[in-house]
Amino acid sequence: MAARDEDLTTRDRILNASEHLFAEFGFDGVSLRKITHEAGVELALANYHFGPKKDLFLAVVQRRADELNEARIMALDALGSAPSLEDLIDAFTGPFLEKSARGGAGWKNYARLVAQIANSPRWTEAVMAAQFDPVARVFIDKAKTALPGSDPRDVYWGFHFLLGAMITTFAETGRIDRLSDGLCRSADLDTIQAKMIPFLAAGFRAVCAASSKKPPAGRERKPGQQSNRGHRNV
Repeated sequence: MAARDEDLTTRDRILNASEHLFAEFGFDGVSLRKITHEAGVELALANYHFGPKKDLFLAVVQRRADELNEARIMALDALGSAPSLEDLIDAFTGPFLEKSARGGAGWKNYARLVAQIANSPRWTEAVMAAQFDPVARVFIDKAKTALPGSDPRDVYWGFHFLLGAMITTFAETGRIDRLSDGLCRSADLDTIQAKMIPFLAAGFRAVCAASSKKPPAGRERKPGQQSNRGHRNV
């Protein structure tokens, strides 16, 4: 059960208000005064607990990133030494789904906030690299093992596409609801996860297979050599 506002510490009330407002209006659209007003605390307390607004923003991200990263590592470690690509994708995306779908309004706000951050180069180093890259590298290393012989560059591209799909999906923008006239619902995260895993796994395999195709032995053309395709010998 979620804690009542009166049971929260001052620090948590500030973090919760910040998370909601940053998700709604972005970093530049929110002032410390607006945050403390929503939290019901004095402005000086935000400075006391967190310092400048950027430090508060980073604290908002880190609070749930630590919990999410721990859940992902546990899920990835539980797979053993030779997991399937589908199981790897589920272990990486599943914890985010669980928390967004059943973790309460705070995690919904967090998913929307992460979508903003991921699409802004401004936060690549301070947030994405610092908070999420270590776990991402664990996933990528395991994906390389699950896709033996693949060009490592294609595994990185596969992860890049996975990240885009996951972040857009869990932000629950509602666009697919409108495009499908209600046939699909962005809030139906369990159904989405069941469809997204095979979609992403197929994408990984397709990208990696395309780069591994080589001309049959003895059929490689030398530089400048013309193909005989379409011409008959005379």
